[in-house]
Amino acid sequence: MEISKKTLQRIFWGVAGCIVLYWLLHETASIRQFLSGLLGLFSPFLAGAAMAFALNVPMRAIERHLGKIKRPGLRRTVAIILTLMIVVVVLWLMLVLLIPQLDETVRSLIASLPAFWKRVEELVTGFLQDHPELGEFLAEYTDFETFDWTGVVTKVAGLLEAGVTSVVNSALTFISGLINGVINAVISLVFAIYALARKETLAHQMRMLLYGWLPERWADRILRVARLTNSTFSSFISGQCVEACIFGSLVAITMLIFRMPFVPLVGVLAAVTALIPMVGAIIGWLLGALFILVRSPMQALLYLILYQVVQQIENNLIYPRVVGSSIGLPSMWVLVSVTVGGALMGAPGMLLMIPTASVVFSILRELTENKLAENNTPEEKLMAQPPEELHANRKAPSGIWKTLRNPRWKTTSKAKGKNPKKKG
Repeated sequence: MEISKKTLQRIFWGVAGCIVLYWLLHETASIRQFLSGLLGLFSPFLAGAAMAFALNVPMRAIERHLGKIKRPGLRRTVAIILTLMIVVVVLWLMLVLLIPQLDETVRSLIASLPAFWKRVEELVTGFLQDHPELGEFLAEYTDFETFDWTGVVTKVAGLLEAGVTSVVNSALTFISGLINGVINAVISLVFAIYALARKETLAHQMRMLLYGWLPERWADRILRVARLTNSTFSSFISGQCVEACIFGSLVAITMLIFRMPFVPLVGVLAAVTALIPMVGAIIGWLLGALFILVRSPMQALLYLILYQVVQQIENNLIYPRVVGSSIGLPSMWVLVSVTVGGALMGAPGMLLMIPTASVVFSILRELTENKLAENNTPEEKLMAQPPEELHANRKAPSGIWKTLRNPRWKTTSKAKGKNPKKKG
């Protein structure tokens, strides 16, 4: 019995797959460490690719309006510069709005701290005066004369020394992380600009790799999924921006109705933080309340309540419709995707699971439609309640109604009605 070359290849790949699977199952710690190091090495380029993908959405719109520039290279360069300028202007406006207000809030809080502590002291003194038994209890069980004040001072000094050391180490770690973050940010930005400028060339190189190393049908499928993913994620970014603007406008309108201060600032803050999944809502909620607290504590409390009401309306009614319609995903599955993504991967999972679910939904729908067409499934079988089931679900008459609806009884009764005396 001769074994063909194709069979030998299958046996080889099967044995190799079993060996790799065994190694993966028994060396999880080493694999996790290797993947963590690999991710850290390529993290600037992954961040740059994500940045380029996000900036590509406004850049395409800008480039479409630059049709008068005939040279493609010059048109692309102008589009990239305008996109970066728009991002810088938006960030600058945010900082111009936020930083002065933050400074005013911090100064107001610091100025109100002495009065606050004085009020706390008055409350404690009044409480002890109203409850003298508590003071007697403290005086009875606390011997201040024999108390080891030296030991307390020593312990406090030790804690302060450990605290200073910890602060210094934390500061050094923060500075080192900040320097690495700045370097990685610069590398990511340069990589993103290069990817935006040469995106057609990069796409051509990827197609060459796919068709050169994979069968044509597999390359076609991968490219089709890649195009669908690109379209879905681009629509998701646009829908997310629209949703953030709607949410910020709702918060601003609600604040105007109840005559709250800092309406433009808090509205912009709510819109910006709405782009951050899960954590952003809490940040906007607390910062807005902090700003309003300086002017009026009661209005700050009212803001906390109204913000939650607006957020619930936005999360359950507006967000699924706006974001879901932009990516072609039904509202119900948007809610499911947000819940599952947040449970699995936290904030990044909530951000990525919605477009991922849309891609899976579109592919599964097309595969199902092709399978139904291949099986020649009748259309009536796909109805909510097919005709034969509707007919079968009708309950048969019983009791007196069965007797009254019996055709034989009707015929007999008619005959009896026509000739009532025939039997006699």
